[in-house]
Amino acid sequence: MIEKVGDDQLRRDLTAHMEETRQHVSRLERVFEMHGQNVRGADCPAIDGIIEEAHTVSGEIEDKRVLDAAIIANAQAVEHYEITRYGTLIAWARELGRQDCAAVLEDTLEEEKAADRKLTLLAESRVNLSA
Repeated sequence: MIEKVGDDQLRRDLTAHMEETRQHVSRLERVFEMHGQNVRGADCPAIDGIIEEAHTVSGEIEDKRVLDAAIIANAQAVEHYEITRYGTLIAWARELGRQDCAAVLEDTLEEEKAADRKLTLLAESRVNLSA
């Protein structure tokens, strides 16, 4: 979606968060290692659906300003999903007495919340108004 963005700040924010996401993956790998488990990927139909919806919507919108607003909405859908999942993982880690794992995941949760706040600020301050 980044290549379709018209707003320069939105492009920078999405690109920066994509880089941040690589760190999130590293943290998840670390938590697996802390549990003595091998890392393995899994499909996520919910995220796949959000991404599919974003691609469908982006193909239907010609106005770049409106497209930017739609991209923010879809990016926030992903962020909100991730926030719920990291919150749950942290709660489970604490239940298992694994504060060490919870602490690793809390860093990611805070970054996801910060990304959502940035998107909200950008949308409310100018992107939605422009659209």
